[in-house]
Amino acid sequence: MSEEILINVTPQETRVAVIENGVLQEIYIERARHRGIVGNIYKGKVARILPGMQAAFVEIGLERAAFLHAADIRPIPENGARTSAYETNGAAAIARAPHGATWATPRIHELLHDGQEVVVQVVKDALGSKGARLTTQITLPARYVVFMPYTRHIGVSQKIGDDQERERLRALVRSAAAETEQGGYILRTLAETASEEEVRHDIRYLRRIWAACEERIKTAKPGELVHEDLSLPLRAMRDLVRDNVEKIRIDSRETFAKAQEFALEFIPEIADRIEYYPGERPIFDLYGVEDEIQKALASKVLLKSGGYLVIDQTEAMTTIDVNTGAYVGRKNLEDTLFKTNLEAAQAIARQIRLRNLGGMIIVDFIDMEDVDHRRAVLRALEKALARDRTKVYMTEMSSLGLVELTRKRTRESLERVLCQPCPACQGRGTLKTPHTVCYEIFREILREARQFGADEYLVVASHPVVDLLLDEESGSLLKLQEFIGRPIQLKVEPLYHQEQYDVVLL
Repeated sequence: MSEEILINVTPQETRVAVIENGVLQEIYIERARHRGIVGNIYKGKVARILPGMQAAFVEIGLERAAFLHAADIRPIPENGARTSAYETNGAAAIARAPHGATWATPRIHELLHDGQEVVVQVVKDALGSKGARLTTQITLPARYVVFMPYTRHIGVSQKIGDDQERERLRALVRSAAAETEQGGYILRTLAETASEEEVRHDIRYLRRIWAACEERIKTAKPGELVHEDLSLPLRAMRDLVRDNVEKIRIDSRETFAKAQEFALEFIPEIADRIEYYPGERPIFDLYGVEDEIQKALASKVLLKSGGYLVIDQTEAMTTIDVNTGAYVGRKNLEDTLFKTNLEAAQAIARQIRLRNLGGMIIVDFIDMEDVDHRRAVLRALEKALARDRTKVYMTEMSSLGLVELTRKRTRESLERVLCQPCPACQGRGTLKTPHTVCYEIFREILREARQFGADEYLVVASHPVVDLLLDEESGSLLKLQEFIGRPIQLKVEPLYHQEQYDVVLL
């Protein structure tokens, strides 16, 4: 499967699109005013301990305090082997369990106290009303390896399944890291094709970065940034480029120069795949990316067969409903349902990646009687999800045709990045009808008449509501005036939305 990576740069924002076989699969957006902070390292200060949640709020210089759970704090070994949670300079101590020791799970107040300085790394951006999520288990990623300065563990990506290859890679890292005693490493999926010299290069690069971090930690004040992750274009080259990526096309000459410099130093094998795009037509228009982004903001997704998906994203979960729509099939009903669900499985996996849906996702496939058909649809979904860079966990299909998915959420979804809740409906997706608003106004006038005396009342409302009060509900308005013994005046406010109104006492 061939891929291309497109990088569109403007002073306000940078966007990266991943194209597979000519179809947009992923979109990453980083805005200058709201740049993501995942991967950044800060000198923080504990603002508040939450014993009931086994967590703490930590001030790291952001608008909202960030959240640090006890499970994300490096552990303390049992069996009498104790290490302090943090060194006196605020940097987290290196937690090494001696032979035979097991890791304790201490309470939050045993690990932290109010006002304590602590070095933390952001693992999740602030999402909605929630602050950023932190960890003290620092990691620094390169192309092939991830460096963990506070552990001696050597791990291998779970996507590398061959046991012999996993052991070969571990031996390679042991050899490459022999020159230093500090730190552990995780081999990323790309390391499967890396040479020993490439791994050594990554390790040296990461050690230089960490040495600079250690110096910064000594002098940084609480709330100050210790280390900032790479910009989006460089992160894209580090994390997204695989052997099947044919081209990386960049429409900014300055970013192109930085990308080439970065590639020549750290990823020389991809340097010849980086191209500058000078065309007059915007690069995202050329590949149809802009249209696909707009489609990804709609709740309805059309399938080629005539069926469609309805995607409803809420704070608690995302639901995806599969419908046959205009598709009637050629054989029988069961065949129609099966074909629709198979096509939907591919579309669902793509939409999850494209929209960057996270947390719990419930997929409601069309009910099928045939057990083999149900199994085939589930396997098709599983295979399509395997291409996702973010780990997705999936349950078996229930008797009602429901499949539960959970996908790690590290950044805002596409909808949350590009949109905000409607000020009229507050994100409900619906508005009260003019009749409903009229009756609310009647109740409000009665309430005011019983509590306060007024010579007359003025109702200020939207055009549809006032029209209804003057026409269909004019009889009800007249009866209300007679009941309260006071006149009611009406006024249209063009700037009011349909649910908005005021009852003014005159």
